[in-house]
Amino acid sequence: MTGRVALEGLEFHAFHGVYPHERNSGNWFEVDIAVETDFSEAAANDELAGTVNYETLFAIVKTEMEEPSKLLETVAEKIVKDVLEQLPAAMTVELKISKINPPIGGKCRKASISILKRRS
Repeated sequence: MTGRVALEGLEFHAFHGVYPHERNSGNWFEVDIAVETDFSEAAANDELAGTVNYETLFAIVKTEMEEPSKLLETVAEKIVKDVLEQLPAAMTVELKISKINPPIGGKCRKASISILKRRS
């Protein structure tokens, strides 16, 4: 039985951005991440082994969000790579990162990038 383990609406104050003021004062970001996995064993045995631990998933996202980057694409690639390396049960990772109130010279609630990667 395959399914998804997801964390939605994670919020981080981080220092990602191209402009110096973004790197100095930071901004708020929202992250949604979902991992496709086979949790047949976990469901049958009522044990965490055999599925994706969402605490570990959160820790991976948090670690990368704390590391400043110019581009959200860079942050996303690092998160997805870490998930696939650290969580062998993960078959697919879907990630969305949004910058809240991006500095674009006009009103915008959030700017987002998303990535979907399958284990090869």
